[in-house]
Amino acid sequence: MWILFAFLSAFFAGITAILAKIGIQDTDSDLATALRTGVVLVFSWLMVLLTGSASAISSLSWQNLLFLVLSGIATGVSWLCYFKALQLGDINKVVPIDKSSVILTMLLAWIILGETLYLNSILGMVLIAVGTLLMIERKASSGATGKGYLLWAVFSAVFAAATSILGKLGTQDIPSNLATALRTCVVLLMAWVLVFMQHKQSGIQQISRRSMGFIVLSGIATGLSWMCYYHALQTGKASIVAPIDKLSILLSILFARIWLHESLSKKALFGLSLLTAGTFLLLVKF
Repeated sequence: MWILFAFLSAFFAGITAILAKIGIQDTDSDLATALRTGVVLVFSWLMVLLTGSASAISSLSWQNLLFLVLSGIATGVSWLCYFKALQLGDINKVVPIDKSSVILTMLLAWIILGETLYLNSILGMVLIAVGTLLMIERKASSGATGKGYLLWAVFSAVFAAATSILGKLGTQDIPSNLATALRTCVVLLMAWVLVFMQHKQSGIQQISRRSMGFIVLSGIATGLSWMCYYHALQTGKASIVAPIDKLSILLSILFARIWLHESLSKKALFGLSLLTAGTFLLLVKF
């Protein structure tokens, strides 16, 4: 069942990217991140109450709390970088870089968690790396505003990888719903502290109803993705769950083509094919 939850996580993550891109077109990315994190927080705690997981708080160890807090911090930084990159560049450019975090995730899972790296894992990582490079070397499209997105997207990938490992360590022997809710508290605190430090809170009044609607929807999609992802992490292997989750790139790019009219060059399309093939290759062992 954890493989099914991993695929559901990819589906909702794919929807999140396009909803967030539309929602932050005329909104500050840090403020949008703080607002949508609030939606995720409400959603995640609702699931905790519905599943009766709240009683498990008393059984949390200091190790659980430590890794959940660290995972939340890593998630917060990754989110802030990711949505800043989305605001500056096309989804077709940002998402492949962010999803390449699977390479670092697998290496960390091998080093820290002792998960085995098979031949297919190495070949898959090579294909993902090459495919990502082919996609980010595209010429800027009309939707991009410059090259500043690249550094933000790379930072997003690095902290996303840290999130996976810390999340795996933090969800040992506790309900995944509760772990998600606790991590979200940390992310929300980080996001709003950053907003107030930069005096951006007054920008809420300038957000249109349309943008706010998409920000809320992206938060709901993120909440569903998280619930599925950390349930899969709790019972499955991080080195397999993470690659499946990264298949959300296919859905993100499909919706970017339909809704935002972002196109792929032949070179980028070939890169996407390699990236996808590499991801599927990670799911078999030889």
